[in-house]
Amino acid sequence: MKRILLAVTGGIAAYKAIDLTSKLTQAGYDVRVMLTDHAQEFVTPLAFQAIGRNTVYTSTFIEQNPEEIQHVALGDWADAIVVAPATANTLAKLAHGIADDMVTSTLLATETPKFVAPAMNVHMYENNRTQHNMSILRSDGYHFLEPGEGFLACGYVAKGRMEEPLQIVERLTHFFKNEEESTHEQPSRFKGKHVLITAGPTVEELDPVRYLSNRSSGKIGYALAETLQQRGALVTLVSGPTNLTAPEQVNLIQVKSADEMFEAVKSNFENQDIIFKAAAVSDYAPETPLDHKLKKQDGTLSVTFKRTPDILKYLGEHKTHQYLVGFAAETQNIEAYAKQKLERKKADVIIANNVGDLSIGFSSDDNDYTMYFKDGNDIHLGKKKKTELAEMIVDSVEARWH
Repeated sequence: MKRILLAVTGGIAAYKAIDLTSKLTQAGYDVRVMLTDHAQEFVTPLAFQAIGRNTVYTSTFIEQNPEEIQHVALGDWADAIVVAPATANTLAKLAHGIADDMVTSTLLATETPKFVAPAMNVHMYENNRTQHNMSILRSDGYHFLEPGEGFLACGYVAKGRMEEPLQIVERLTHFFKNEEESTHEQPSRFKGKHVLITAGPTVEELDPVRYLSNRSSGKIGYALAETLQQRGALVTLVSGPTNLTAPEQVNLIQVKSADEMFEAVKSNFENQDIIFKAAAVSDYAPETPLDHKLKKQDGTLSVTFKRTPDILKYLGEHKTHQYLVGFAAETQNIEAYAKQKLERKKADVIIANNVGDLSIGFSSDDNDYTMYFKDGNDIHLGKKKKTELAEMIVDSVEARWH
C-alpha cells in the first residue's frame, strides 16, 4: 500500500481536498493529512480524520510521538506528498525555502516526491512572480498538477481551478506504475540531472502587425524534452511560439524574441548539466520596432536590422562543466559548415540537417540528422520520425557524456 501525505493550504478549493482524501482512500492509498492554519478557515481536521481514518496534523509544535520529530518523520513516512490546493502564498514560501508552518517545514525536510496542485485567481496564477516561483519548484523536481479552466470563486471563468481529485489519483497511480517499471530497467545517466533545451522559432517584431521569424516547428526540441523527462532528467524547456504542448513535468519557459530567449537561457544556464540548443533563433531583428502599424507607401521600403545575441556562442564561451549540444540547419556544404560551427562555438556536438530538402525538417514530422562530435566520431542517424531521432540523439549523448 502506497502512502500519501496530503498537505492542504488556505484556499477555497480546500473543500475539494476532502473529496481527494476519499478518492485516494478508495483507490487503496494510506492517506495522512496536514492542514495549515489558513486551511482550517475553510475546512476542519475532523472531516479528514473521519474519511482518511488517520491522525490529522496541524502544528509543527504539537509532537504526538515524543520519539520522533513529527515534520521530519511524516516526510520519511510518505511515498509521495501532494499539496492540494497550493496557494500562491505557499508556492512562494516553498520556492524560497521558508518553513514557518507544518506544511512548509515538512516539505523542506524531505526528499520524497512532491506533487503540487495550484488553485487561485487567474491573475494571481499568471502573475510573473507566481510563474517564477513555479519555475523554481519545477527545476527543483516538483511535479505540477496543472489547474483547469472554469468558474472561479472570484467570479472569473478562467484558468485557476484545482485539478479534479480523480485526475490527481490517476496521475499518482501512473507515477507509481512508472516508478515500479523503472526499477527493473538499467538506470538512466540522466536521472536527476538538469537539462536545458531551447526549441521553436523566435519572433522579431517590425510593428504591431508584422514580424520576422522562420519555419521552425519546435518538434525536435519538444521530442527531446519528452525523451529526457521520461529518463528522469529535470528538464527546462525554453520555447519560442509553437503549437505544441510540453510534457506535464517539464519546466516550460515561453519566450518570443531572440533577446527574451537569450535572457531565459542565461538565467537558467549555470546549474544545468546538459544543454540542447535546438531553437532556430533569428539572426537579425529590426533595429527600431515601430509602435504603430507601418502604413503602405509608394516605392520601396528599407529596414535596418541588427544582430541578435549568439546564444550558442555565449554558452560555449561560458560553460564550465556543461555538455553543449548545438544544431545547424543548412542548405549546402552541410558537413563543412557543421564542423566549422562545432569549433567556432566550442560545442561538444553539432547536429546538422539539410533544410533545403522539403521532405524533412521544420514543419515535417521527419528529419535526417548527422551528429558531428568534437572527437571526430560522426554519426549519421538517417531519415526517421523526429520522436525516434530524439531517442537516438539522447542515446548517443548518454554514451559520450562524461
